[in-house]
Amino acid sequence: MSIEVRVPTLGESVTEATVATWFKKPGDAVAVDEMLCELETDKVTVEVPAPSAGVMGEIVAAEGETVGVDALLATIAAGEGAAPAPASAAPAPAPAAASGGSVDVMVPTLGESVTEATVSTWFKQVGDSVAQDEMLCELETDKVSVEVPAPAGGVLAEIVAPEGATVDATAKLAVISGAAAGSVSAPAAVAAPANGGDSVGGKDVANAPSAEKAMAEAGLSADQVTGTGRDGRIMKEDVAKAAATASAPAPAPAAPAPAAQVPRAPVAAQDAAREERVKMTRLRQTIAKRLKDSQNTAAMLTTYNEVDMTEVMALRNQYKDQFEKKHGVRLGFMSFFTKACCHALKEVPEVNAEIDGTDIVYKNFVHMGVAAGTPTGLVVPVIRDADSMSFAEIEKAIAEKGKRARDGKLSMDEMQGGTFTISNGGVYGSLMSSPILNPPQSGILGMHKIQDRPMAINGQVVIRPMMYLALSYDHRIVDGKGAVTFLVRVKEALEDPRRLLMDL
Repeated sequence: MSIEVRVPTLGESVTEATVATWFKKPGDAVAVDEMLCELETDKVTVEVPAPSAGVMGEIVAAEGETVGVDALLATIAAGEGAAPAPASAAPAPAPAAASGGSVDVMVPTLGESVTEATVSTWFKQVGDSVAQDEMLCELETDKVSVEVPAPAGGVLAEIVAPEGATVDATAKLAVISGAAAGSVSAPAAVAAPANGGDSVGGKDVANAPSAEKAMAEAGLSADQVTGTGRDGRIMKEDVAKAAATASAPAPAPAAPAPAAQVPRAPVAAQDAAREERVKMTRLRQTIAKRLKDSQNTAAMLTTYNEVDMTEVMALRNQYKDQFEKKHGVRLGFMSFFTKACCHALKEVPEVNAEIDGTDIVYKNFVHMGVAAGTPTGLVVPVIRDADSMSFAEIEKAIAEKGKRARDGKLSMDEMQGGTFTISNGGVYGSLMSSPILNPPQSGILGMHKIQDRPMAINGQVVIRPMMYLALSYDHRIVDGKGAVTFLVRVKEALEDPRRLLMDL
């Protein structure tokens, strides 16, 4: 039986990729989940695993070809490969048996379009006893943190990837042995060279395939590039940095020393001793890049309004106890704002749309992004089909996503696909702000602090709980009239929540 190998989902807004490297040739035996090839997009590198064990058949998309999502890459003869694939993997258990039943700790699935991670923390040290499913270490990607549990009980014999090391999606992190740590240290060091001839200290230091291709294209040799991967492994990003350095020496010779200080102004000696330099986390780097890309891409504009929260607060105070008793979740303000936004998006659909080249894609559904601050940075979990949810369902979803965000447990799927975003800076005391769009979305609503202010109502000055609202929108797709109309509809729904029941 022939099994098709197709291009996987490449990530939000990514529609095509280039076949960078094939790791297998026609006729080679392959095991299930063994890496067949590597695809490169304009954002990330994606490795394609074998969907089934067998023998490599035809390679449809050769190296260098551009392919779209779900395009056919190759075929695998599953029936013929059932025997050869296990045979090729058969030698692997032998070292394990010789080392008293050692088990490799591998990098778990990191999520769609994520190909590497950084080892942030080891909770165990070499020689420590570990129980099955006990957390060994924590990996940090540019999206989420991933905890790695022990696949089996035993003794942590070797840590292959120390803290700070960058590992790819198929890398080995450590070795667990059922025997004493000393009895497996030597076999572990011998087993590593079997995976690749180029090794130092028993650890594989083969450069990333994409890096090899990039070096060839840039005309660089390996000794001209400083590797930042595990054990000095050269990654594609290292080649890009080396190429940029090699192409920039022209202005540098005149003043080589000051060139290193260009990124920041000179610091007085007495101040330098009191500074602390901390490397940005991958999440923080991604946040910085995406926010700056948003500013550079969208024609971003912000319009403001204010809303009298009297009716919402009165309704919440009247029913919050009954609501919590029946639904098991507290009634907050976010469900009111989510409902009001969904109501307004129906009237002004361009705020819920996105630009795709020369097309406008209108979304006939609302996947509401709810910005959440976490100890590691800002994340935006998505509440899918929020327009069809009840108040209780929205509150439960927000509470659950918020907890997972703070614990670093959100998956990639939970943070993709949003059509509109709400950001509540009021929880931190913000009175007014201009939120930044979350691309490719065209609108984001900023909530702020509720503050008592004197208001003129029916010719009298009264004190009312007021909140400023801010709508940032992409002026390429949303006109000023649509943006103002959207914000006014949100204001009207909040000042008279009965309008939501009457669909007015």
